[in-house]
Amino acid sequence: MSDDVLFSKHGRVAVITLNRPERLNAWTTPMRESIIAALEGFNADDDVAAIIMTGAGNRAFSAGQDLAEAHNFDGERAVAWVKEWQRYYAALRGLSKPLVMALNGTAAGSAFQVALLGDIRVGHPGVRMGQPEINAGIASTTGPWIMNSMLGMSRTIELTLTGRLMDADECYRIGLIHHIVDEDKVFEKALEIATELSAKPPVAMRLDKQRFREMTEPGFVDCIEAGERIQREAYDSGEPARMMEEFFKKRAK
Repeated sequence: MSDDVLFSKHGRVAVITLNRPERLNAWTTPMRESIIAALEGFNADDDVAAIIMTGAGNRAFSAGQDLAEAHNFDGERAVAWVKEWQRYYAALRGLSKPLVMALNGTAAGSAFQVALLGDIRVGHPGVRMGQPEINAGIASTTGPWIMNSMLGMSRTIELTLTGRLMDADECYRIGLIHHIVDEDKVFEKALEIATELSAKPPVAMRLDKQRFREMTEPGFVDCIEAGERIQREAYDSGEPARMMEEFFKKRAK
């Protein structure tokens, strides 16, 4: 079994730790499949009442998609890739239990999106978050849907087209990070919140989570359908591969 994702429990709180610090915890398809299975298992486990997701190390929660995996996609593979993300996001959205994100560093691209799909986010002053896909030649579909529901169209357009990363203070001011604590206190604070949430009435918690999912489901369905169409065109154009190749060359230097 791979150690790229670790699982543990603190009382009734389950913890998922992304464990590729040397690659900024960037995830691959096998990692996402492992997380999906864990989420579904925790959701069905009566001994688990809340979940925390975090990253190993002190540089990144996750850099998002491992570009080495996505580098050689063609349009057909890109459509299958979108379906994989649909399963991942549906597992996150389908949780009946609260999900707290302990942001130990940068959350970029799909990791930014996953962080926003959590219920409560804890970070520290060094955290950065954003949607830099455009810099790798990757079109954004799920990201703008999530951001628009939280931030509105104007900010969504600016973040999507510039690909810039926001610092922790900006994220806190616009409501994307709920708590900022010292770097060494992030997990402690996340565990405190998750433990508090685990004691809430479970039926009310499940129904509240269900209603949030119902309110956002039409947009989720639309962004996945758009993602299949748009990513096919993007990857068939060859632009993502060219931009990723440039990125790999700069990194090698």
